[in-house]
Amino acid sequence: EGFSSVKCFLSLYRFQACVYFASVFQAMSCGIHYLASVFMAVTPNFVCGFPGNVSSVLFHNSSASSIEDIWTLWTSTENYIVVQLENGEIWELDQCSRSKREVSLDLAYEYKGNKSVFPCSDGFLYDNAKWKSTVVTQWDLVCDREWLAKLIQPTFMLGVLIGAVIFGDIADRLGRQRVIWFTSAGQFVFGVAVAFTFDYYSFVIARFLLAMVSSGYLVVAFVYVTEFVGIKARTWASMHVHAFFAMGIMVVALVGFLVRTWWVYQIFLSIATLPFVLCCWMLPETPFWLLSEERYEDAQKVIDTMARWNKVSTPCKVSELCSVQQDDVASGRTGGDDTSSAKKHNILDLFCNWQIARRTITVWLIWFTGSLGYYVFSLSSVSLGGNEYLNLFLIGAVELPCYVIACIAMDKLGRRNTLIPFLILSALICVLIMFIPQDFNILIILANMAGKFSIGVAFGLIYLYTAELYPTIVRSLAVGSGSMMCRVGSVVAPFCVYLRSVWIFLPLLLVGIMALLSGILTIMLPETLGKPLTNTLVEATEMGRSKKNCSEKTPPAHSGAALEKIEMFGQERINIDK
Repeated sequence: EGFSSVKCFLSLYRFQACVYFASVFQAMSCGIHYLASVFMAVTPNFVCGFPGNVSSVLFHNSSASSIEDIWTLWTSTENYIVVQLENGEIWELDQCSRSKREVSLDLAYEYKGNKSVFPCSDGFLYDNAKWKSTVVTQWDLVCDREWLAKLIQPTFMLGVLIGAVIFGDIADRLGRQRVIWFTSAGQFVFGVAVAFTFDYYSFVIARFLLAMVSSGYLVVAFVYVTEFVGIKARTWASMHVHAFFAMGIMVVALVGFLVRTWWVYQIFLSIATLPFVLCCWMLPETPFWLLSEERYEDAQKVIDTMARWNKVSTPCKVSELCSVQQDDVASGRTGGDDTSSAKKHNILDLFCNWQIARRTITVWLIWFTGSLGYYVFSLSSVSLGGNEYLNLFLIGAVELPCYVIACIAMDKLGRRNTLIPFLILSALICVLIMFIPQDFNILIILANMAGKFSIGVAFGLIYLYTAELYPTIVRSLAVGSGSMMCRVGSVVAPFCVYLRSVWIFLPLLLVGIMALLSGILTIMLPETLGKPLTNTLVEATEMGRSKKNCSEKTPPAHSGAALEKIEMFGQERINIDK
């Protein structure tokens, strides 16, 4: 049924298909910029610099004329290199300090005599075999400045959080089209600007602005396409916005493999979606937003254009739609309970009773765990051994089938019955990886791909499931608060990855614990497949208490047009970035 819906969408709705693919194509740039730092902020092998010209280099039992010949033998950060300068001085070079031997008679690796310790005032020497330049080597973000390198990804994710809030609100006020234009151009401008920053702080500021516009685009583009796509194809269309994001991750791996200088790498990533920037001005405003702003003539023009593209001989008239909506609103006012819809609601309504509060805590935990697991698997993929570029490419590619499986399973098995096994499976995979020997690189990579696949299914499903778990009056509030927890998870994820330096399996252990806890708590959530959306907190609470189908209850009267907007916007209103 799902595949037939997509086929019908492509064949009958040419206009919507063109708008959809044009819009989600730019979503690749979001995936590109979100994961760009995995190669741009790489820390290669390094040692302290030395004052003078080197005549010979010694590393254990191997000697060479230059340090570049020694890097292939470097196996641990605890190693040190012995160099003899042309003036006869002998220095021991560690990563964050250097020692001058007081007696420099014979060049030997082991030395028991007196040494004078000095700081790395002459800079650092880096292994340029894989990367000619990274932001770490550009500004010496090592040793006592290492914490600055570790802030690069978290500050970007903080920009993601702020940008989603700001541009989501602006899109409701000024329209989706204008925000699409601005954020698309902003991604290109700020993306290129990052490559030409002159110091670390300007680099972080430019990346922060880039994160804001990238996040803003992803949020608004999701709303934009769901307002154009029909109901039958909406689930598949919305889920596969994630797929284009994953394709962006694959582009990062490819460009990282081909370009080894960080600022050139950044420029290539920024121009990858330049074609969309040049043609995005052709995208129309959505009829729904135009109608909400009472711009009826503009809405009619868009509808007429859609009709011509789709070869519809009798396009609908805005005047007819407005008259129907007014009749529905008038009849709704004469209905029963109108006070609850008029009441203003806040975040406390998500904790109005024990049933709803427990549901909210569980949903928030799933959002947080999904985002945390998604980025832990993605960011740590380059540290699994083997070819780091291939690892990241595969981690992105495995998402493409995962969203297809998610769409099929959530319609066949149900939302909860799909979410539980995949959350628990991801926890089991995290445990399994801990028992795989470190020299079995292929098995480790395959296990990480399986972990990313399982957490990806859960992460993609939770958007729709959250909207179906809550009533109309707090639905946007529930999805919005859940997406905020998602962003918190994305900010925490880089710090979680850094815990590999404490214990290599600690990030996986944390993700596994969170996924297992989320999976167990999900058992207490009600199934929503085939059930009508609830309208009041009482109905939502009863859905959790009773196993009877909620369709036996008759929901309060609502405007037909309003209900359609609820189903269109409420279910997928805030697909904030991953």
